[in-house]
Amino acid sequence: MPLELVLAAPRRGKPPQHLADLTGEERAAAVQAAGLPRYRAQQLSRHYFSRFTADAADMTDLPAAEREAVVAAVLPPLLTQVRRLEADHGATLKTLWRLFDGSLVESVLMHYSDRTTLCLSSQAGCGMACPFCATGQQGLTRNLSAAEIVDQVVRASAVTGRRVSNVVFMGMGEPLANYNAVVTALRRMTDPAPEGLGISARHITVSTVGLVPAVERLAAENLPVTLAVSLHTPDDELRDELVPINTRHKVGELLDAARHYFEVTGRRVSIEYALIRDVNDQAWRADLLARELNRRGRGWVHVNPIPLNPTPGSRWTASDPRVEHEFVRRLRAAGVPTTVRDTRGSDIDGACGQLAAQDLVQPREGSDA
Repeated sequence: MPLELVLAAPRRGKPPQHLADLTGEERAAAVQAAGLPRYRAQQLSRHYFSRFTADAADMTDLPAAEREAVVAAVLPPLLTQVRRLEADHGATLKTLWRLFDGSLVESVLMHYSDRTTLCLSSQAGCGMACPFCATGQQGLTRNLSAAEIVDQVVRASAVTGRRVSNVVFMGMGEPLANYNAVVTALRRMTDPAPEGLGISARHITVSTVGLVPAVERLAAENLPVTLAVSLHTPDDELRDELVPINTRHKVGELLDAARHYFEVTGRRVSIEYALIRDVNDQAWRADLLARELNRRGRGWVHVNPIPLNPTPGSRWTASDPRVEHEFVRRLRAAGVPTTVRDTRGSDIDGACGQLAAQDLVQPREGSDA
């Protein structure tokens, strides 16, 4: 039975307050409340955001007598590793995390020659109910806090010893359905060290299935991140089925909002298009997509066709390579910049949500794989 669209996250207990949730002034107040001078907040921030540690033993510049207490107060543990899997000769690391309340989320770290990219989660589960998506079929457990989002970046950098340079919000969840926490996390990621991680906003991508009011709101945040629209088909009839939020915000409305985002931020929008065999990969849909994009102008958009990474037992599977080639050819022939997305980790349950789905069905013993 199909899941229903859920926009409001269930009410659950909140994770402990963390340094990454707080502004500079709020951090100073929290440190003072823990019994140390306010200036120690900057030292704690430097350890966490620049040295990627929350271990009191590493913080020898703090008074030994108060060190443990203040770290416990402002840097409580947020993520516990359940499993980590490697693929692509170690270039891809997929981690399943358990949160304080037992919720499960995933992140994927991908090393390239010129960058290190983390695909992270913004919600535990997802309420968008897209039938071809492993996460969408789990339903929505809860929103992540800003610190739980940021901590995925910090932990990834700590594990590999390589600073994450690029972040994509394409893991579990619909980022714009957790708007306030995601925007706070974006500010922590882009704040210069030691106030934040110092990642360029231009190296961060936020995806959405089409929450149009939130897209318009994000355009006004003065955060020039890249917007990625998970479109998957240019016609409303099929999109109502594939992406249920389309029953509220139609394709034309979404593309208008995406074009507006480009006009405000100057950042070219990405159109994500999972190619599903005999469902949305017809040549006429490529032609329609090109027309819809081009009639809103040139130079504002780029299309990323994605060979679908099927989930076990699903009827949805990737398009035939010849069909994919023709789909891409037609877009390019119409003058639409198009790049087939590089897929990683297909041998380690690469589709987001698969690891969590396995553990939700049958929890595994023995963490820290």
